[in-house]
Amino acid sequence: MPTPDLFADKAQDWDALPLPQAISLGVRRALDARVTLADTMQVMDFGAGTGLVTATVAPHVAKVWAVDVSASMLDRLAAKPTLAGQVEVLCRDLVTEPLGARFHGHFDLIVSAMALHHVADTQTLLRRFAEGLKPGGQVALADLDAEDGSFHPPGIEGVFHHGFERDALAAALTDAGFEQARFDTALEVEREGRRYPIFLVTARRAAGTSADRG
Repeated sequence: MPTPDLFADKAQDWDALPLPQAISLGVRRALDARVTLADTMQVMDFGAGTGLVTATVAPHVAKVWAVDVSASMLDRLAAKPTLAGQVEVLCRDLVTEPLGARFHGHFDLIVSAMALHHVADTQTLLRRFAEGLKPGGQVALADLDAEDGSFHPPGIEGVFHHGFERDALAAALTDAGFEQARFDTALEVEREGRRYPIFLVTARRAAGTSADRG
């Protein structure tokens, strides 16, 4: 059974919403402080959505592969003329549909903003990232610090984690084949009078891991 597109009714107006704009800006500022982009780099934006982060990265690298399970969000991204020729879109669930041999050791950098909490099996996803990265390649992943579940409306579909404990996520990255995990607070967002920190964690894919052996 196909995965339902939970963002189909949000895609059209997503870019106009203040919160996604603010998060994308904060994540990009944190990314600039931790990652050096180069025009030779192959980058994956996981959970790319309509391309708010992709659009700030693509002009500085060779190519961005925008990955998401929402076809409607990716359609919005692909329709942006400023991204033509710079971005390839891939609509798939990396946990159940790995990218395969073509992308094994392909990427220099994998970025993600506010997508991890939508993935039930985070550990498998991190392993997929390690498989896709070159040795020494980096992840730069932004998401909510652990919260009490009040960030999202009650009963919302597709939210599997109420943020992440930093120590636990660092351990999960190590288990997946990463090293040198470093956390920064990228920004704090306010919703209904409460403040929610959003972290950026960067880590390098270690050499000599199971990812090297495919």
